[in-house]
Amino acid sequence: MSIPPAIPPSQLRLSVAPMMDWTDTHCRAFHRVLAPHARLYTEMVHANAVIHGDRAKLLAMDPAEHPVALQLGGSEPDLLAQAAAIGAAHGFDEINLNCGCPSDRVQAGRFGACLMREPTLVAASVAAMVAACNVPVTVKCRLGVDDDHDWDHFLAFIDTVAAGGCRMFVVHARNAWLKGLSPKENREVPPLRYDWAWRLKQERPQLQVIVNGGIATSEEATAHLAHADGAMLGRAAYHDPYLLHALDAAWFGGPTRTRAQLLQAYRPYVEAQLARGVSLKHITRHILGLFAGERGGRAFRQVLSEGAHKPGADWSLVERALALTESFSTSDPQAA
Repeated sequence: MSIPPAIPPSQLRLSVAPMMDWTDTHCRAFHRVLAPHARLYTEMVHANAVIHGDRAKLLAMDPAEHPVALQLGGSEPDLLAQAAAIGAAHGFDEINLNCGCPSDRVQAGRFGACLMREPTLVAASVAAMVAACNVPVTVKCRLGVDDDHDWDHFLAFIDTVAAGGCRMFVVHARNAWLKGLSPKENREVPPLRYDWAWRLKQERPQLQVIVNGGIATSEEATAHLAHADGAMLGRAAYHDPYLLHALDAAWFGGPTRTRAQLLQAYRPYVEAQLARGVSLKHITRHILGLFAGERGGRAFRQVLSEGAHKPGADWSLVERALALTESFSTSDPQAA
């Protein structure tokens, strides 16, 4: 079996999780401005949708996004192989298989977190994907499902899937509850056990291990670098995107830019999309958190939220939101 080359370690230190309804191409283009070195992930796309659906929409990707991974959902090796080949041909740098999403819709389709119970099927899927494309095939998983808290069971899953050709695992370091918890609760209720992800790297040093789940601060993200190959941020990177920029600058030695400078750097992409007929609201929804916790942050969100959906809304609205935000006095306690 021919296994694609490992992902360069520098590309694994910082990444942004695949998030449904959030990490579309506009979001990823913004995150690339914030974090030039981060690895980015698409929303999960089902293999059937890639094969039969609107690829121009589902696989939309700007060249600036690289390195960027396509996350697939599914459990049929042949279909996953076809979708992986399409994704690789489309230019994605990695194909990632979702073995962690706990939603009812995902379970009904026998993919996502329920695949943690079918390591042989996951290994077969990975092997088929590896054979079908020339980019790394990776897996994003949980520690287990429901009441399964057995380390050996988790390690056996990893070993079985690794034998199929997977060299990199993103470990959302908590269990998934398949019944009784909503997807939101599944991100918050099951306890985090980062030590399992760290132990996996220690016991299987030949594998690349990324830690995901509940990472909310720079200090928390940095702590994982001592134990694993990288940290993957999810909602923290979306709701407080400046955190992503601060981490990239700190970890890779780049310049730290102001929020206003980052906005201006995003302008060429936004105006190019507007020229293609994309509505401003589809783009600016991803930047609402840029001034989170800052004076004027509420005003920034309000101007964009109220105006971006209106016909003819363009970059001038962003400039207006920025100007209003910057006009707030640092002594105004109501501005944030």
